[in-house]
Amino acid sequence: MKKLILNYKGRDSWDRPVYESEGCLYVYVDPRKGWKPNICTKCNNEFDGKPDTPIAEDTVVEFVPCRDIW
Repeated sequence: MKKLILNYKGRDSWDRPVYESEGCLYVYVDPRKGWKPNICTKCNNEFDGKPDTPIAEDTVVEFVPCRDIW
């Protein structure tokens, strides 16, 4: 099981939370309270890029400083 530590960077132009880990940007695609996190990489590693590849289902995610939800 892989652990992914995501550091909050802000919200993109679609108001989705963007995180960074080891130089890669990730987006929280549908950050609704009570829903399982749906995390994807950002296309071309661009802050306002579209969601690209989802992380593996068995990945444990840690949000720093916290999980940003709607």
